[in-house]
Amino acid sequence: MSRKLKIAGATVNQTPIDWINNTANIVEAIRLAQTQEVKLLCFPEMSITGYGAEDLFLSDWVSEKACNQLQEIKSICDKIIVCVGLPFRMNGITYNGVCVIENKRILGITLKQNLARDGVHYEPRWFDAWSSGNTVQVERNGEVFPVGDVIYQSQGITFGFEICEDAWIKNRPGHRLYERKVDLILNPSASHFALGKSTSREQQVVVEGSQKFNCAYVFVNLLGNEAGRMIYDGDIIIGQHGTLIAINKRLSFKNFNLLAATIDFEKPIETAVIKSQDQKEKNEEFGRAASLALFDYLRKSKAKGFVLNLSGGADSSLCAVLVAEMVRRASDELGWSNFCQALNLEKLSNKEAAVSKLLTCAYQGTVNSSETTLAAATQLAQSIGAGFHQWRIDAEVKSYSAKIENVLGRSLSWDQDDIALQNIQARARSPIIWLLANIKQSILLTTSNRSEGDVGYATMDGDTSGSLAPIAGIDKPFIIQWLKWAEQELGYHGLKGVNTLQPTAELRPPERTQTDEKDLMPYSILLAIEKLGIRDRKNPVEVFKSLEDDYTDKQVLKNYIRKFFRLWAANQWKRERIAPSFHFDDLNVDPRSWCRFPILSGNFSDELKALDNL
Repeated sequence: MSRKLKIAGATVNQTPIDWINNTANIVEAIRLAQTQEVKLLCFPEMSITGYGAEDLFLSDWVSEKACNQLQEIKSICDKIIVCVGLPFRMNGITYNGVCVIENKRILGITLKQNLARDGVHYEPRWFDAWSSGNTVQVERNGEVFPVGDVIYQSQGITFGFEICEDAWIKNRPGHRLYERKVDLILNPSASHFALGKSTSREQQVVVEGSQKFNCAYVFVNLLGNEAGRMIYDGDIIIGQHGTLIAINKRLSFKNFNLLAATIDFEKPIETAVIKSQDQKEKNEEFGRAASLALFDYLRKSKAKGFVLNLSGGADSSLCAVLVAEMVRRASDELGWSNFCQALNLEKLSNKEAAVSKLLTCAYQGTVNSSETTLAAATQLAQSIGAGFHQWRIDAEVKSYSAKIENVLGRSLSWDQDDIALQNIQARARSPIIWLLANIKQSILLTTSNRSEGDVGYATMDGDTSGSLAPIAGIDKPFIIQWLKWAEQELGYHGLKGVNTLQPTAELRPPERTQTDEKDLMPYSILLAIEKLGIRDRKNPVEVFKSLEDDYTDKQVLKNYIRKFFRLWAANQWKRERIAPSFHFDDLNVDPRSWCRFPILSGNFSDELKALDNL
């Protein structure tokens, strides 16, 4: 028997418990693979249910329904081996599994041995890990098959699995599969997107894995914004004996992608057929990931579009440009007709018309707003074709203030009531923009960024009002440089006015010369402290020692560190209320997906005393 085999991976854009959509994507990919004479096809982890079903995995019915859907999938698996991910429940315990089907018959189900429990992952809440080397016989729907740590023999080869996290640990299952002399390792994954992460997958998982275990290796990831927060880039990576053979196009707007390669298990490929993606530009990668996340969120939520407070500042401008990028990128890849069909857009002739339909912006000025920011907002909205409106909210601010002045029996002043007077302006903008979003049946975008989330530099129920925070996972320095890149490289010349402005909330009178960095600290040092204190989990003294060589004035550095940690501790309640956000990096302050911190704490009192005493 020939030891040459055509194998493939299929990435699919799934939605938790959207049984019709999920099964249809799997079935269409199988049929395409069959037309291409693929003999072995691997789908991602949890591809039947969707990976983000969360506590639904604890129920009996979800696993039962997944097994029922498996029967439909199995019925078309003629002359092909298909590997598909699903939750598998035995004796009241749910496992993370992948089912292997050949010629309409289940060969077995392999169960995940190592569960992801760091960063954005909470798998031990829903699944139990399976023990290495153990298998049991199970009967389902009249079939008896092995379940557990199973290896498979067919088509003249022996193959087994590492399921996502299995491949990222030191003592990965691949070592045991090598001892069992497998020819091929398949890795169905739900590995969340992070900027630059694909390089690690290519090298650590596929290149090193296939070389170390003397085999061919196929990595297949989920695709798209599956459940609201996590983005999956749809990586399909095929390698053999340390050599990359094939890599698909990442971050696709299609429902599924298929990538196939013919592997000769007798004569391994010795030179790379394709180059690694490690040179992918970070700004381009962010633009594509954010566009895909918005596209999927919009179509899966069934909303009519987006509404945005466009202030003329960097954050709201980024949100506006990302909607325009969503239209450009999705329509370019899908084709105009398919794009319009996906978003229920009728009788629209071009991209500018689509942006006008999908994005409504409003500039809500006060006596403290400048003509410069109004001009910047107007210029940007007009340049991308967004609907744009402007009005003043001074009357609302005066009305609220007057009522409180009557309660207090005194006038409000900037010297005595600075923060309250700033906040009421931001909050006065909220009811009317919500009204507009409700009438348009649209998603209200909030413009909070990660740097603001660190220190609570945002007004709750004001600039944080909204149902989606698309840039809350990105830091301010990245936003500022990305907008300049977008103006130069993507042709968003309407950003010219925005890119000349210094970031400011424009909530104080002009003579008080308010800027974000004056209120807080330079964004560069805020980012440095954030990475050390939050990402690397260092205490204030450790942060100081890591940074002190870069600062001549040690006291200024101490003051910045002290301010950061105090504001961080005091504003956890705000981070708990930030609208759902996209995860773009392996640093995130959203407590529902990455960094959990107590709402009430000792506020780093002892740690900051130690900093003072250095």
